[in-house]
Formats: sequence, structure tokens, C-alpha cells
Amino acid sequence: MLLAKITTVIEQIAPSSLAESWDNVGLLTGDPSQNISGILLTIDYTQAVAEEARNKKCDLVIAYHPPIFHPLKRVVAGNLVFDAIRHGVAIYSPHSALDVAEGGTNDMLADVLGLTDRQALRTPELKPSQYKLVVFVPVEAVERVSRALFEAGAGIIGEYSSCSFRSAGTGTFFGEKDAHPTVGQAGKLEEVQEIRLETLVPIAGVNAVLKALRQSHPYEEPAFDLNILAAADAKPKGMGRIGSLPPTARAEVFARIKRELEIDHLLIAGPAEGTITRAAVCAGSCGDLLDDALKSGAELYLTGEIRHHDAVKAAANGMTVVCTLHSNSERAVLKRVKKRMEEMAGMPPIGIAEMDRDPFSVR
Repeated sequence: MLLAKITTVIEQIAPSSLAESWDNVGLLTGDPSQNISGILLTIDYTQAVAEEARNKKCDLVIAYHPPIFHPLKRVVAGNLVFDAIRHGVAIYSPHSALDVAEGGTNDMLADVLGLTDRQALRTPELKPSQYKLVVFVPVEAVERVSRALFEAGAGIIGEYSSCSFRSAGTGTFFGEKDAHPTVGQAGKLEEVQEIRLETLVPIAGVNAVLKALRQSHPYEEPAFDLNILAAADAKPKGMGRIGSLPPTARAEVFARIKRELEIDHLLIAGPAEGTITRAAVCAGSCGDLLDDALKSGAELYLTGEIRHHDAVKAAANGMTVVCTLHSNSERAVLKRVKKRMEEMAGMPPIGIAEMDRDPFSVR
């Protein structure tokens, strides 16, 4: 399957438009037109994971944490990014887009606690979500062009693919002396029966779609419009989750977290006894959302890691903070991503990295 098609599927699961402004999500290495024969999911792209990918003949690694985060000044032998490019391994990172997305990392943690009536801890401003592509195509070429656009990742609306709108009209053009028109001749005003083809393009896939457009369109200079869209959401998506649960003993909550995340130890600050009915979650390092959790009335806050002074502040306000270690709060989402990707027909084999683990251990 083409990498461009796979990235479109990932975009459906974790739209890059949801990512935080400081993040670096999307395709980090690779050619959208390359064929992918195997996929490996991981939280961190380490040397051990890179070797596992090569041993399993996976030429696409979906690394939750972007291995290219800060600008690179050198890409030389021995560097993980250099080696990925040299071996033809594509790397895609969903990171904070997956955190925000419905059914993503934070919803996974909310499900661990069994939260109901959940909403985002912090809702961002509405962001652009996709482009609307309008292109004018001669009647006899519209099927070829539309098929190329769809194969490159355009035309996805929810659970539907190959979505477009088409209307007939007349196009005019005058080719100057150095032009080489496909229809008619230079130096003459031409009229051509054309189809106005409209479709949607995910922001992360626009380059691949425009490349497919230019390669499939018969005109020397195809005319098209690209308009950015921002779709209003009845339930705005944001970082973290806050919700309710039936009165539950904290000890039971601790046991549930360890069981569902498949870990043996937790770091706990604040009250360890008694029951809770309201809790907040945020995967990774989420001390900056502590005040949001406190204002929302959370009695327990589940996250990966938090600063010492934030833990002291939470405990002083009667809140229980549960830390799992950073990536332990995220890793369980890989199973969900794998399952959703496998629902797409023709998807190559997908595995979860066995060598991926949090760098810290409790002994």
C-alpha cells in the first residue's frame, strides 16, 4: 500500500490539525509514493526499535514521540534519522494530535478510569482542519484525475472515501506564443467543456495530492483553487480529559490503572485512602494542566509525570496525583491505533514494538 494512503488513514485517527503549535507531527521521513510492506508502532524511536523494525522488515514506523522535534543541524551516519532515510524507513509521528483526537491517548486514560460525561480539560481555539480542492478538468479526463486524487489521500469524509462534487461548465483560455496547450492551439481563444471537481484534502496530505493532480491532469498548467477550512465541532476537542465515575475507592483506582496499563508501580502524591467521584487525566508530562484539573473539581489526576512543586500543590489542595512514568501513560494507545488501522482493507501487517519501553524503571 502506498505511504500516502496510509498517512491518510492515520490522519483520520489523529488529524494533524489537532496538534499543539509547539509540536512536530506528520510524516517526518519517507516518500509518500513509496510502497509500504510492514508497519511498526512505538512510543519512542530508539536504536533498539530501529533494529527491530529492520529485522521485521517494517519500512514504516509510527513513532508517537517525534524523533525530529527540535531543528536538526546535521544528519550524518550514526544518527537514527540518517539511518532511517538510508534504509528507506518512513517515520510518522502523531504525538499531541493523537492526545487530542477522539478515542486517542487521553480518551484511553479516561476509559481506564471509567470516566463518564467527559470533556477536555483545556479546549484550544478552533484550528484549520483541511483544504477544499477545486480543480477544472476536461470531461474525458475527470475519472483519471479524480482516481489519482483519491489514491493520494483526498476525498475522505468520516467513514466515507472517494467523496467529491462535480459540475459541468465551459472553460476558456488563450495560449500565448510559447504555450503548448493540450487542447486547441496557441494564439487562439479556446473553449472547452470541463468538469469542476471539488474534494477535501487533509492538511498533512496536501503535497501528495497536488503532486498526483499535476501528474494526472492533461493540461500543461492545470487550474485549481485550494481553500483552507476550519470545521466547527459540537464537542470541541482539547488536551486532557475530566469526568465523573461512581464512588470508587482510591485503592481500587490504583489497581485498575496498573492492570489496564500493564505496569507494576505508581508514584502517588496526596490522599491514598477514601473514595473519589471525579477525576482528570492527561497523558505524558502534564503539570501545566494541574490548575485546570483543580478548577474542574478533580479529586484524582492521572498523568505520566509531574514536577515536585506541582505534586506538593496538588496534595495541599486534597488532590491525589497518580504518575505512571511518562511513556507508561501513553503506550496502551498503540493497541487502539493498531486495531483502527487494521480496519482499512489492504493494510500491510502491523506490529507493536517489543523493544519499546520507558527509559526509567522502578526497582
